[in-house]
Amino acid sequence: MKLTSEQVKKVAKLANLPLTVEEEEKYSEQLSKILSYVEQLDSVDTSNIEPTFNVTGQVNILAEDEPRVSMPQEDALSNAPVAKDGFFATKGVFEEE
Repeated sequence: MKLTSEQVKKVAKLANLPLTVEEEEKYSEQLSKILSYVEQLDSVDTSNIEPTFNVTGQVNILAEDEPRVSMPQEDALSNAPVAKDGFFATKGVFEEE
């Protein structure tokens, strides 16, 4: 499938990408090659192939979410450069300097 320059311009506009004329030509060629490859893949008969959603065969490899004793607040703050009222203190993100 060959993409026209107008189609590339439309996609670039949708993606908010300013393109030069050279880039339009370059991307038109590259995207056309990609679409041709996808057309080749589309022609392959996969009717007897089972869908694959998990190649490892593992099921639910996540650990159970169980409550446990956590680190005391004093230990958690022991290496903090600045702590205030039992919390980590950092420079304000939205404050003006």
